[in-house]
Amino acid sequence: MDIFFADPSEVPLPPAEVRIRQLKAEPSPDGRRVRVYFEVDPFQKRPNAELFIIDDNENEAASVSIIESMNRRMELTMHLRNVRTGRYILKAVLFYSKFEEQDAPIEDIQPIEQTVVDTAETAFYIEE
Repeated sequence: MDIFFADPSEVPLPPAEVRIRQLKAEPSPDGRRVRVYFEVDPFQKRPNAELFIIDDNENEAASVSIIESMNRRMELTMHLRNVRTGRYILKAVLFYSKFEEQDAPIEDIQPIEQTVVDTAETAFYIEE
C-alpha cells in the first residue's frame, strides 16, 4: 500500500508510536453543536478513535467513532444531546484493533483486541 503525505519530512510511524497531536473543541454560537479538530501523527497503519463529550454531571452528551481513518487531520461536527450551559470535556482515545479471521459460529466469536496508544482531553464551555 502506498501512502502519500503532503510533507515528505514527516515519517509515518508504527502503531505503538502514533500520538494525538491536536484536540480542539469550538462550540457553535447556539451551543447545540461542537466543531472538533483532531490530528494524529503520520501513521503506517490506519488508526481508530473514539471521541466523547461529557457534561459536568458525567453524562455523555455526544460521541463518535472513527474507524481506520485514512486522514491524519480531521474536522467534524458533534451534536450535543440535552444542551445545558456549563463546562464540557471532549475526550479522545486513539487505538488499534486486531482483527482475526474467524470461521466460528457467531455465538463463539471472540471479542476484538484493542490496543490504546494515546488519549487526550480538552475542556470547553457552553454559555447562555
